[in-house]
Amino acid sequence: MSFTVALIGRPNVGKSTLFNRLVGKKLALVDDQPGVTRDRRAGDAHLGDLDFTVIDTAGLEESAETTLTGRMRAQTEAAILDSDAVIFLIDVRAGITPTDRHFATLVRRAGKPVILLANKAEGKLGMMESYEAFELGLGDPIPFSGEHGEGLADLYEALREIFPRNENDDSDNDERDEDDIERPLRIAIVGRPNAGKSTLINQLIGEERLLTGPEAGITRDSISVEWSYRGRPIKLYDTAGMRKRSKVEDKLEKLAVSDGLRAVKFAEVVVLLLDATIPFEKQDLAILSIIEREGRALVVGVNKWDLVAGEAGRFQRMVEDAERLISNVKGAQIIPLSGMTGSGTDQLMDACFKAAEIWSTRVSTGQINRWLQGVLEKHPPPAISGRRIKIRYATQVKARPPHFALFGSQLDGLPDSYTRYLINSLRETFNLPGTPIRLSMRTAKNPYAKD
Repeated sequence: MSFTVALIGRPNVGKSTLFNRLVGKKLALVDDQPGVTRDRRAGDAHLGDLDFTVIDTAGLEESAETTLTGRMRAQTEAAILDSDAVIFLIDVRAGITPTDRHFATLVRRAGKPVILLANKAEGKLGMMESYEAFELGLGDPIPFSGEHGEGLADLYEALREIFPRNENDDSDNDERDEDDIERPLRIAIVGRPNAGKSTLINQLIGEERLLTGPEAGITRDSISVEWSYRGRPIKLYDTAGMRKRSKVEDKLEKLAVSDGLRAVKFAEVVVLLLDATIPFEKQDLAILSIIEREGRALVVGVNKWDLVAGEAGRFQRMVEDAERLISNVKGAQIIPLSGMTGSGTDQLMDACFKAAEIWSTRVSTGQINRWLQGVLEKHPPPAISGRRIKIRYATQVKARPPHFALFGSQLDGLPDSYTRYLINSLRETFNLPGTPIRLSMRTAKNPYAKD
């Protein structure tokens, strides 16, 4: 049974751009002028392991039924009725318009699952502006850029939540969470060339599934391997070794690294595999920054530990180095292991399950605001030009990774040091080690300020 998703929104919010990206072809015409799309167009879409039908629609506009735009709107409304779910797009650059509000009501009344995409949200400013979309009452907005492909992983997670279950599954007979039964945990193994990624995966699954050898750079494609560990389905991704960009000259290697980065985007947990004989090289930290930027749960695996296990104090020094070098994902679990002998692999998998659980944490708004009151009393934000920054309210806008939003006045002037203080306090209070934490600021607009 196919699953159909309709793309809905005002003219020129980026529906056709997203349509082309999902189907992998430039089927729909795209231009800066509004109203290019008039009829509905269906295409076979693919996102990660999800296959579905996507419908591009004309921009919603209020007009008489007999006019061209009125007939276009009727086609769009028919697409909503024929679909299983709706992706409602807004343009964060333009802000929320009365038309957005009107048609958001229409979409809600349709009774279909809705994903709210705050499109054209490139960069930090776009992400902050996207939180204005909360007022539409369509759930958590996903900051997105159809043109640049930013936010695809979050869109994938949202779609996966509403995708139909396998009809043959009998989940009523099992008290475990459906996610634990049906969905494989996606784990990507990344690192520098010759860190032992393929050897580790072969050791985990118990067979020589992946080509290995002493030569660096054997793996080119990002290879996925289906596996089960203690009854839990797992999808492991082996990736090409990532060297410094300046050293990557071969076109094939560039494609291989790009494929590996894509695996990171669609993984839930990323294992950064270090070589115990030369850990925390500059390239390891560069890869770490990619993992943090993509918002994936992190576990650090220290491979070839059997070669250095006899050195006294080696592990403690490594933990101290990690605290200093990976402060953005403070508290990430560090697991010494050997892909060759298999030692430490059970501990690695336990760490991955724990990291995935923390990555999916949701905290109630009441708990967050009690935390906020305590941190403000202990360490209030500084003043700007004699005026105190006021933080009035906080909430968690999404999980995977945990993403919190602060609401108040003059928050754009909050120093980076205070933001780090808040993130560290969130991590400590709600027990969120080893996962990126997002913190967005939403400042109320001054109605008396001149444009």
